[in-house]
Amino acid sequence: QVQLVESGGGLVQPGGSLTLSCVPSGSVLSLYAMRWYRQAPGKQREFVGEITTGGETKYKEAVKGRFTISRDSAKNTVFLRMDRVIPADTGVYYCNFRGFRDYWGQGTQVTVSS
Repeated sequence: QVQLVESGGGLVQPGGSLTLSCVPSGSVLSLYAMRWYRQAPGKQREFVGEITTGGETKYKEAVKGRFTISRDSAKNTVFLRMDRVIPADTGVYYCNFRGFRDYWGQGTQVTVSS
């Protein structure tokens, strides 16, 4: 059973930066695209971005140019770098990959507020 563990969330001021990390318990980075999702209070979970096994990335339009997904295979970690954050970025951020089923982490809370 593969597990995903997210970390790095917290309180950040508008315009600030934060980097989230996701560490899978197994060697999945070379096998599956890794995705980030988020869920704002009272809203459905939404796709934020992904990085493919080939290193290609794509993002939700609202975060393009502000968020960057990367990975470090040696550390078996996927990152979500969030720059110039805005209050609408507030939510619980989840790491995901789709193997035989969707695998999710427990999420990490990001709050953008002054």
